[in-house]
Amino acid sequence: MEQSVSLNKFISDTGYCSRREADRLIEAGRVMINNRVARTGNRYEPGDEVVVDGSLVKAAKKDKRVILAFNKPVGITTTTEEDIKDNIISFIGYPKRIFPIGRLDKDSEGLIFLTNDGDIVNKILRAGNQHEKEYAVRVHKPIEGAFLKTMSEGVPVLDTRTMPCRIRQTGKQSFTIILTQGLNRQIRRMCEYLGYEVTNLQRTRIMHVRLDKLAVGKWRYLSEVEIETLQESVSDSSAAPEKVKVKTARSGREKPVFEKKPFERKKDKKGEKKVFDRKTEKSRDKKPKDRKSAKQTLREQTGPKNSRNGRKEKPVEKSYKAFRDRGKKK
Repeated sequence: MEQSVSLNKFISDTGYCSRREADRLIEAGRVMINNRVARTGNRYEPGDEVVVDGSLVKAAKKDKRVILAFNKPVGITTTTEEDIKDNIISFIGYPKRIFPIGRLDKDSEGLIFLTNDGDIVNKILRAGNQHEKEYAVRVHKPIEGAFLKTMSEGVPVLDTRTMPCRIRQTGKQSFTIILTQGLNRQIRRMCEYLGYEVTNLQRTRIMHVRLDKLAVGKWRYLSEVEIETLQESVSDSSAAPEKVKVKTARSGREKPVFEKKPFERKKDKKGEKKVFDRKTEKSRDKKPKDRKSAKQTLREQTGPKNSRNGRKEKPVEKSYKAFRDRGKKK
């Protein structure tokens, strides 16, 4: 008997959309399973009825895996929404359901993969898997100073810091850059941060597949050798976010948490930068808490005072005998 699979994987396997888009449909309440609104984490079993936007989604026979290499022109939007003008799916006009692997800005051109295989998508997209993408970039003015060095070390964009990358100057106003992550408009934002404007951006390579002489607006099938190499490259890749174990402060036990990128703290008085991880090192710079209350500290500095008129309070009698002797004196 076939085992159950996650609902988003079932929808993706039918070729309806990618697994990530299936998650969005489920979160938006647009998916029904056995006449009930589907929830994130639901699983599909043989015989279940799945409906997306009122249309029944059937488990189709697995077609032969298709992976296209497409040289996207400037002005084409990387989306499966066919009602959007100049979308990539309508432009290619492939007879079977396919979807792009990742994105390429509307203002950019170059290599992008499209496939009917939802299993391979997340493995290629995961930045932690170190899958390289190479770009040829041209900026609006000559490259000067420490531009290349700063770009290679990473710059702050979108409330994070870009991962280290390889970069090489190819002309007075041009360079090639190799990334292993894909933030939204990453290269343009990195250049903008350093005072440069990108005038032309072309992706020339994804992993081992190169654009070569593929004309703009044309596509081709990946060869059997390219597909085999691709499968080998992602065989050990994880489709889920990587986890690291961090000891908790109270129990000392190791607790799995999602890995977070280190960020840079502002310069201290000495001008030294401190880089630390939020989860593991945030508490190192903290000073030990003073267990004394503010009221106790004030009394030590100024002495006891009456809260109403500010006069010094009389010392409290420490014993009944002292209180009795005081009465006798009077």
